Amino acid sequence: MNFTTSLYFFFFLGIFLLRWILPVFRFFPVWIPKPFLLIGSYFFYLSWDPRFGLLLFGSSVLDYLVGLGMGKANPSGRKKLLLVSLLGNLSVLAFFKYFNFFIESGIALFSAFGLNLPVPVWRIALPVGISFYTFQSLSYTIDVYKREILPEKSFWNYALFLSFFPQLVAGPIVPARVFLPQLTALSSWKDVPLREGLLLIVLGVWKKAVFADSIAVIPDLFFKSPEIFSASYAWLAVLAYSLQIYFDFSGYTDIALGSALLLGFHLIENFRMPYLASSFSDFWRRWHISLSSWLRNYLYIPLGGNRKGEARTYIHLFLTMLLGGLWHGASWNFVIWGGLHGSFLALERMGSSFFFGRNAEKNVISPAILKYLYRGFVVFSVVLAWIFFRSPDWKTTGLVFGKLFSFSSGQEPNREILRMFGMVFLCFLIATWIGVKDEQDSRFRRWYEGVPSLLFGAGIAFAFLLAVSLAADSQPFLYFVF
Repeated sequence: MNFTTSLYFFFFLGIFLLRWILPVFRFFPVWIPKPFLLIGSYFFYLSWDPRFGLLLFGSSVLDYLVGLGMGKANPSGRKKLLLVSLLGNLSVLAFFKYFNFFIESGIALFSAFGLNLPVPVWRIALPVGISFYTFQSLSYTIDVYKREILPEKSFWNYALFLSFFPQLVAGPIVPARVFLPQLTALSSWKDVPLREGLLLIVLGVWKKAVFADSIAVIPDLFFKSPEIFSASYAWLAVLAYSLQIYFDFSGYTDIALGSALLLGFHLIENFRMPYLASSFSDFWRRWHISLSSWLRNYLYIPLGGNRKGEARTYIHLFLTMLLGGLWHGASWNFVIWGGLHGSFLALERMGSSFFFGRNAEKNVISPAILKYLYRGFVVFSVVLAWIFFRSPDWKTTGLVFGKLFSFSSGQEPNREILRMFGMVFLCFLIATWIGVKDEQDSRFRRWYEGVPSLLFGAGIAFAFLLAVSLAADSQPFLYFVF
């Protein structure tokens, strides 16, 4: 996929101008922006691969009809319709994303017992964004089933909800109850938070094009041939990847949130300084919030959550994160990564229950020194777990861990590598300090409201042009493969 931020912005600029120009002409009906946005969103998606537009449209038709049927059905009928939605969506996702994975795993299992099966492996292209829009569509049918929202009567509204282009490819996963009500009464130009939208977009461009793409060279070189590098380079590469994936994914999210705001829509927050997490559960309240919320609301709680005893709670946590890891990709590395986080959550809860009993969730680790030591342990564990997320195969994973803890010699990071990492890490620390100040006083974020319009516009233009001039070689967004 040769997608770049520049191509996105040219497309977005055209959509933005037409979105707000069309309502100016009185002979256009007031509802014209919605079909225009729908057509634009499908054009955006079809530009990747026209074949997969039918899958997106098919999901829209299926779950729209299921929702209408649930509105008229009795409890038994609603349950059957929900099953239709689950089977329809998950079977398509399983075929395109996991078919070869399960076939190859089965072949490997039989080979371990000396049975060589001549099973052909098909080349199945992965439709871009299928994991995101599948979960988003399922959130609608499940919420309608539980009668938490009413069925959407307009097919075109539902199709726009599922295909809205700023977040279609890599999230955030926006629940229907958040997005669909915004289509009943579209925002007017005077209601658009222009400054906030522009700031989010510029911030996202800096995160992605300057920070993430600049630092990407460090883990890319290391994970290609970890055996030739030293232990110090290995630690630097693992830390660099932890920053890269944060800047890359949160940068995309900021661009998506800002773009949506400028088009008159509010999406949901997806990141909240995850590396300041005080615990593993706190990490998942800060990292990929839309996915962790989806897993909690539509998997962990339906499994039984913490309502069926401590032992079952640990199992539910482990299974939820195991499936969350598998959601990211058809690889055992992702399964292990999800299983590790499930184990972290279960062990953390187990230890908390042992020390604090029934009031475990209301207590914090004390004294303060233990609290900060545990926070460091959490971040250290998260960083090490990213190795499974980044490694292309088991062999590479083993070599990486061997390098980290064997203190072996090899190619050391040169001055340019250290300078690059140091600059990005310094910017990360400054941004974290700003984020902490904002958490303490939300007014800190609104510093720009008193800035004169001309000065604000000049500042935004300068920041954007500076980001373009400092941008490294364009890299695909990491989460586009999911």
